[in-house]
Amino acid sequence: MVDRSMKGVFPILSTPTNRKGQTVLEDLKKQVEWMIENGVHGVGIAIASEIYKYSEKDRDEILKTVVDQSNGRIKVVMNTGAESSNLAIHYSKRAIDLGADALMIRPASFIPTPANDQINYFVDIAENVTVPIFLQDQGTAPVTPSMAIECAKRHENLCYIKVETPPTIPRMTEISEAKSKSDIIVFGGAGGAFCVEEFKRGSVGTMPGSTMPDVWVEIWKSFSSGDVQEAQALQDKFTPIIKILAQTQGLAPWIYKYVMVKRGVFDSNSGYVRGPSLKPDDLHLREIDKVLESLELV
Repeated sequence: MVDRSMKGVFPILSTPTNRKGQTVLEDLKKQVEWMIENGVHGVGIAIASEIYKYSEKDRDEILKTVVDQSNGRIKVVMNTGAESSNLAIHYSKRAIDLGADALMIRPASFIPTPANDQINYFVDIAENVTVPIFLQDQGTAPVTPSMAIECAKRHENLCYIKVETPPTIPRMTEISEAKSKSDIIVFGGAGGAFCVEEFKRGSVGTMPGSTMPDVWVEIWKSFSSGDVQEAQALQDKFTPIIKILAQTQGLAPWIYKYVMVKRGVFDSNSGYVRGPSLKPDDLHLREIDKVLESLELV
């Protein structure tokens, strides 16, 4: 029976990297432990982890390290998307062998493909794996509500979706209103910027970045206990840093890792990004410092 129990806060891990572009595994373990100490329900290894910049050997090493460190205490979701069904199936089976509890897959996007072919792509993968799959809806590779509903109808493993094509709120509403057609389980993404609004519309979890598991867990706890006003107040309070973190993938990894260094999770030598990549200038870093200090995150 496919696991449909996942809900809550599932941050996407940052990959600690030294100046030479090598993964710093000790800081990766430290990050996982920090997540668990702050009460997250799962973690993901995905686009914000820069998984697209890593070889298959590197991907395996990152996933194995996370699985071993978590040791069954939280769920681990691995991004295994690729530009062909065969390669995605290969990545997916390998991830399961290494202990992933679920997969996250975005549509193939290098060449524009009709929606029905994308649905067949997801179904083909689902038929070859034994764990649940999060459909990853992104602005550059969208999974429309109608596609998600059809996927869920076609295979039981296609039972989750991470919605992050902006604006996310109408997509959440459309999926919720179509519950009679499908029982797909909805998570939010996009850095958690609208998580409370998404929770109100049927989202059962959020997949933000790695920098504030403590904050996201408090928001989740407040909302889950029925204190929606407190959850909204917390989200509003941290809007200044959420806005800073909501950069494009060309810049966001540097900012995430900078914040992780400032919060004492990463060593200062682990805050690098594999190129090519934009990098914040000194003024940008000073602005981030001020926001972190004002919110008492450092």
